[in-house]
This record gives sequence, C-alpha cells and structure tokens, in this order.
Amino acid sequence: MPIFQTLSWMRTPMQFMEECQARHGDFFTIRFAGLHRAIVIVADPTAIREVFASDHDAMHAGEANIFLGPFLGKHSLILLDGKPHARHRKLLMPPFHGERMQAYGREMIARTEAVIDDFPVGAPFPLHPSCRDVTLQIILRTVFGMEDEHERITLSQLLGEALDIVEDPVLLMPFFQVDLGRLTKWGRYRHLAGQVDALLLGQIERRRSQGTKGRSDILSMLLDARDENGAPMSDEELRDELITLLVAGHETTATALAWTFRWLLERRDVMTRLRAEAIENDAIGVPERIAKLDLLDATIKEALRLQPIIPLVGRVLKEPLTLGGFELPVDTMVAPSIYLVHRRPGLYPQPRTFDPDRFLAFRPSPTEFFPFGGGIRKCIGMSFALYEMKMVLTTILARTEMRLAPGASVKVKRRAITLAPPEGLPVVVTSKRTTHPRAA
Repeated sequence: MPIFQTLSWMRTPMQFMEECQARHGDFFTIRFAGLHRAIVIVADPTAIREVFASDHDAMHAGEANIFLGPFLGKHSLILLDGKPHARHRKLLMPPFHGERMQAYGREMIARTEAVIDDFPVGAPFPLHPSCRDVTLQIILRTVFGMEDEHERITLSQLLGEALDIVEDPVLLMPFFQVDLGRLTKWGRYRHLAGQVDALLLGQIERRRSQGTKGRSDILSMLLDARDENGAPMSDEELRDELITLLVAGHETTATALAWTFRWLLERRDVMTRLRAEAIENDAIGVPERIAKLDLLDATIKEALRLQPIIPLVGRVLKEPLTLGGFELPVDTMVAPSIYLVHRRPGLYPQPRTFDPDRFLAFRPSPTEFFPFGGGIRKCIGMSFALYEMKMVLTTILARTEMRLAPGASVKVKRRAITLAPPEGLPVVVTSKRTTHPRAA
C-alpha cells in the first residue's frame, strides 16, 4: 500500500530499496501516498544507460523534482526541462568549468583553516555542522563574493535556521506545507526564506549597480552571461539559481565530507597513507597539487559510492518506453538507483566494505558510478564539489588527529532529501597542529 511504502521510504530508505530488490530484482515499482504516478526503480546499469542517453523531450527530470519548487523556486535549474533547462545550463556552466577551480582553491583552504581553529580538543563535538559551516562560507565567498562580514553572518544564520526546520522530510509533502505563521514549522520556514530572498535580491541589485569589472565570483559571471539571443538572466531567475547553489552547493558537499570522515576514521591505515601522499607530493596548502592526488581522489569516490547523498535520480516519461523488457507508459517516473548500483557485488566486490584502493584499479562507467546523476542532467557543480572536498579533507587531515566519539553510529538520518550521519557525526580531536607537516 502507498502509505506503508511512503513510511518505509521516509524512515529506512536504504533497507526498503534493498528489500524490494531482493524480492523483485533490478526493476520494481513503488507508490507514494499523494503521488499519482508510479515510480519504477532501476538498478541495472545497462538499462540506466538508456535512461541517461535520452533527450530533453523523451524524459523530464525537472518534473520529477517538482516537490522542490517551494524551496528553490520555479526558475531553478533542477526544476526546469526542455529549452528553459538547456538555456539555464548553458548560462550556468562556464563558472563551474574545471579550469576555474584553482582560482577558488586557496579560499577553500583558508575557510577550512578558520573552522579548524575552532575545533575543541579532547571533547566530543559534531563534525557535520562544522563541515556545513566550511562549505557555506566557501559558497558565500566564491559564488557571491560577499565581502561584508555582517551580511555573511546574517545570511549564514538565516539559511542555517531555515534548513534545520526543513530537515524533517514530511515538509517535502504539500499536505504539511501549511503556513499558520510562527505556529507551524512551514510558517517559520517561509518567514526565514523571505528574509533570505530579500538579502539575495539586494545583493543582485547592488552588484548590477556597482558593476562586475574586476570580479571573479560566480554571481558576477552570471550577471554578465548572455544566452544565444543576447538576453541576460532576470533577477528572479538569478535568485532561484543562487538559492539552488546555496542549498545544494553546500549542504550536499558538507554531508559527503561527513560521510567520508565517518568511513576514514575506521581506517587509520588509509588516513596515514593520505597524509603521506600529501606530504610526499608537497601538496598541503597547494590547491593544484592537492587536486592531483590519486589516493585522495579514490577515497572520495569510495565514500560517495558507499554512501551516496541522494539515493536515486528521477525522470518522468513523456513518451512510452520499453526498459528491461517492461512496457512503461507515459507519465511513469523512472528512477535509477544510485545506492543499489553502487552496491552491486559484480561491480564492487565486498560492496559494504570501505576500500578506496578499488578506485585506483577500476574505472567504472557513467552508469556504474553516478553520485552526481548522469546524462544531460548531471550536476553542473560536480567538479566544484569534488575539488572542494579535496581541499577540505586534506587540510583537516594535515592539521588534526581525530577519532570517532564513543558510540558513534553508522546509521542513516534523513535531512530533507539528503542522507546524513546521525547526531552530526560525533568526533573527538585529540590534537591540532598549528602548522602543516612538510616533506623532509
């Protein structure tokens, strides 16, 4: 029944998908309460290749994400389909090109250093909020170029409070989006979201009036961007894309970092090798060298494999499709399961084991490893997120000795649409270095 499937999905999504796969195989249908269309979960890489190869007209990913509209706005790239999606993607892509990442690397390291300075020594504290602080401060500086400290603090606080409210997944359902002022969670969220909107629109207006000459932040580049007809993005379009970058660009990366530490802190041997790799390559504090570290890259990929931040991606069929021998009608949602594919024993031996070395010898295809989605809908922030994770992870490992706090759980907690470690991942920093270790 839809209500029981909905509750299982909300409470234990990983276990629910594994049980369905064990019972029905690599293709199974689920139904959620309040959603009129069926959702066909796909865990077969060959079939997923066909899904990712489809064009804008055959499948709509934006329509599959429509439940995010009240949070991100109707102009968000995540919610667009067809020509509007192609237009926005073309405008948004240049600032996230891999070659631009080096310009942001030193800022990423500097923000990480500042957060490390606040780590307590010898007492348990939750690491996930610290990761969120790092990634949010990076976004505010690299995306917005925010130089006013008061504005940065205000926006950070408002956004943090808003995200803490909507971490409850039931607020993704329209039935619970009832605004009775401060009496309801949704009312409190809408009040905070309105203040965030005002700050963002004020930032856009100020930047338009001041000009973008000499600036390298992403907002300035988006203000200068023009489509094939020479038209710029409107204030409303910019606002929706900026809130998308703010939310998706820091929350997901912070959660991925927390999971990486969760697994690493049980593998002291890998941590020792990561430090040695950075020191031997004289990479600590040097973004362009950190970015080229092979074991670091493999470690991050393995963490994303073992614990993807989002368990699946969706496409709504606009044409009938035969997939895996099944006839699927128009309006069916097809959902490749990142989680199930990443745990296929035939692709990843001992799939529940954290083993970064597997990515030193194995190069999976785009339908065997796709933590950022695939096809024309692959996340445009993928290069930025991976680069950021490398900067943050290396800097923290270089300056701290850390262990999991007693009783730290490996269970999954839903935080809105993301899957995060419970209790913020309690850790204990046993020592901090004031300077980086260097190669002898």
